Amino acid sequence: MFNKISEALGAAIARVRHFDDEKSLKRVLDDLRKALLKNDIHHKVVKTLIDRVEIETKQAGIQKEKFAAELEKALFDVLAAAGNQGFVFADRPPTIVVMAGLQGSGKTTTSAKLASYLKSRGKKVLLCGADLQRHAASEQLRQLAEQIEVEFITAGDPVKAAKTALDRAKSALFDVLIVDTAGRLAIDDALMNELAAIKNVISPHEIFYVADSLTGQDAARTAAAFHEKVALTGVILTKFDGDATGGVAISLAAQIGVPLRFLGTGEKVADLEIFIPERIVSRLLGGGDIATLAEKVGFAAIDEKKAKEVQRKIKKGDFNFNDFMDQLDQMSKIGNMKSLISMIPGAGGLADKLGDLDLENSKELSHTRAAIRSMTPRERENPDLLNPSRKARIASGAGLKIEEVNRIVKQFRNGAKIAKQFSGKGGMAKLQTILAGGGRPPNFR
Repeated sequence: MFNKISEALGAAIARVRHFDDEKSLKRVLDDLRKALLKNDIHHKVVKTLIDRVEIETKQAGIQKEKFAAELEKALFDVLAAAGNQGFVFADRPPTIVVMAGLQGSGKTTTSAKLASYLKSRGKKVLLCGADLQRHAASEQLRQLAEQIEVEFITAGDPVKAAKTALDRAKSALFDVLIVDTAGRLAIDDALMNELAAIKNVISPHEIFYVADSLTGQDAARTAAAFHEKVALTGVILTKFDGDATGGVAISLAAQIGVPLRFLGTGEKVADLEIFIPERIVSRLLGGGDIATLAEKVGFAAIDEKKAKEVQRKIKKGDFNFNDFMDQLDQMSKIGNMKSLISMIPGAGGLADKLGDLDLENSKELSHTRAAIRSMTPRERENPDLLNPSRKARIASGAGLKIEEVNRIVKQFRNGAKIAKQFSGKGGMAKLQTILAGGGRPPNFR
């Protein structure tokens, strides 16, 4: 996500090793200017940042530590100046949110991500499909609503859909209403008139502009145009797990004066992060983001009661394929693994080298899920029933080779045995011995 710009800033700061006069300061500032421009930050924003860092560094005395501190402060002030962070609830529910943006920006998926984010924090959310320009949009949102288990509503035209949804949100005491509106390939009068009509009917507390971060400076320009027409209250940047340099986030915050509220960091509904300036600056400068990492893992953590039940089953040797599927589902809630690794201090570069870490969509896990779903309820509860003929039937049902089913079953059994080995008394001591090189895991065949 921010790895490219983080590396560029880190390289510029590293050159301050023999940093003792104005000449060396000028060289470093030139390097920094090139790095910022190369990473999609608008030239006016770059000039503001460079001028400020230069003035403050000279006043504080030309030292490496002072330079890094002033750069950090300057970046933070640019990102924090725009205002609110994350989600702000209205004084009286429901909080009404309109999602706006161009076609293809990820608006519909982001509407579901925001609903999932709020639901995971105990809020009752209603999703409204008011994008009737694109025929598949309403159906896509309905399916996503089913997936995250929130209510969905739509109607025959966008304004009626929004009004019907608002009436439902008030009568059923929803905490938040999220209205997904239509997009266009470009800004036009029809798009703006429809948005204005919806705004007039439901009086939203928030109008979020959903922007594709891969469009670079175009994202800032189109956000500015929307802001002028409908008065945006926030921006959500999508596709930050792709080749986006990260600079567009800084440009947006500085240029249009509307706060960045969230970042979309993957395709799953869990892949949404609050845009908190101090955390983003820490990541930009290679310091990681432990706070966001802890929050994402914490909110996705398995239910304590369920965890104890799983541990009991493992100890008794009763762990089955139903339990295994539950564990896979818990993993998928955590979100994009590559994004999580990039939050560990100093591990941003490692995330890039490891490549695709989307565990939920990996080939191996999709095969495992297919095999388990092809089993009967009795077979999932009792893996010992899986004889050669049953495995052949499962392979046929899952579209796999018999060898693949054998491998999946063998890995499951070995994993369950190893888990049982370490779940008993002294299990952690055994694990520590192995990790320290003083032993090895049991060899199950």
